[in-house]
Amino acid sequence: MVFADELFLFLFMPACLLAYFLMPKIQMKNSVLIIFSLLFYAWGEQAYLLLLLLSSLINYAVGRLLEQYRDTKKGSGYLALSLIINIGTLAVFKYSGFIVENLNLIPGLNIPVPDMHMPIGISFFTFQNISYTLDCWWDKTPAQRSFRKYLLYISMFPQLVAGPIVRYSLIAEEIDDRHASVEDISYGFSRVIVGVAKKVIIANNLNTAVVACFGKSADSYAATESLTVVGAWYGAILVALWYYFDFSGYSDIAIGLGRIFGFHFDENFNYPFICKSISEFWQRWHISLGSFFRDYLLYVPIFGKRRKYGGLFLVWFCTGLWHGASWNFVLWGLYYGLFVFLETLIGKKRMKKLPAVIAHLYTKVVIAVGFGIFYFEDMKAMGRFFKALVGVDAKVTNNVMNAVFMQYIFLFAAAILFTMPIVGLIKKSAQRSEAGTAAVGTAGIIINAALLLTSALLLLNSTNNPFLYFRF
Repeated sequence: MVFADELFLFLFMPACLLAYFLMPKIQMKNSVLIIFSLLFYAWGEQAYLLLLLLSSLINYAVGRLLEQYRDTKKGSGYLALSLIINIGTLAVFKYSGFIVENLNLIPGLNIPVPDMHMPIGISFFTFQNISYTLDCWWDKTPAQRSFRKYLLYISMFPQLVAGPIVRYSLIAEEIDDRHASVEDISYGFSRVIVGVAKKVIIANNLNTAVVACFGKSADSYAATESLTVVGAWYGAILVALWYYFDFSGYSDIAIGLGRIFGFHFDENFNYPFICKSISEFWQRWHISLGSFFRDYLLYVPIFGKRRKYGGLFLVWFCTGLWHGASWNFVLWGLYYGLFVFLETLIGKKRMKKLPAVIAHLYTKVVIAVGFGIFYFEDMKAMGRFFKALVGVDAKVTNNVMNAVFMQYIFLFAAAILFTMPIVGLIKKSAQRSEAGTAAVGTAGIIINAALLLTSALLLLNSTNNPFLYFRF
């Protein structure tokens, strides 16, 4: 089951909310969330529900043991065991085929490539387990003594299959004591509606535009044969916009649902395209993933010492690989890591002295090229993409590309407009008076109703509603 689906929006979510708010006590509300979360996951992953439960149980037990044996060799052993189980599980389900395919490049090897279905959301709940056990070991958070409460943390459906990666310490107190005010519930529903609209109205249509430029990822090599310069740049920008609205849309839904239930999740996207450096872009893009690697991987000792640039390489290698078992994702991560490294050498003060126009042009070019790398899993197709970017063996444009450009020009313009905090600025300006505040409230209700109705109609008639998180 996914959020941007009629079944979820008009059956599962209302049933969950009704059962939740009918419960008088927090313990009963938590039980409702656990039951619906397990149903949510089992809807599409019956075979791996046991994996989710077993993973939760192991890490819950390890957390208790780490609290008991902190700063001892036995505690170190338990921590190592939990990391091996967590990372090993992720490696088996997500990367085993990729690893074997690359091993088979060695002459003489012909190992059967495992065709293993990857559990949805395995990267998200595995990373939450890892962050929890490490925080227990470092005494950043007390171990949860109730398995039921820990299971709620891991399995909570708003963030289970599409993030954000929620730290246990962020919601530890709210598991036992939380209250959703009228303002929280209103804000939560608005955030859910906006997230659904981002996904259904904008992202799904951007996906159609990307396919018109680059073809589907699986057959992109054939589609890039006649790629033009305009098509390469236009398509790359469309990919960046598509992933932004899809990813941030799901994060909006998760944050909104969490708020309805009284949980306060951190923001995961903060208008990343207004950045003036690549470092700033990654402080605004998929914030929970970036902070995870920063806090748990950047300072890991390499060959016995903390190595600044070695840690930076490791972070960006893993950032790329996390997104999928393919070399283009690794290249994508290292590509951004290179620019972060160069900006570190230049220094923040010098970067801030760049004229705003140049800073924006630099970052947008880097981002567009980066998302081109992200899209092309076929290396030959990626090669054609790079050639077209600089005009090698490619026309500037053609009639087909001109038609595609004009067909999606209004969607393209709207998408760019909504990557900027223009709505927030308008609301802030209008709310300077009581009349303006009332007008904003009324307008918000009307807009939300229109967005929900439009999204529902599009979902009913849509044949294109891709779920990008299957690889995560």
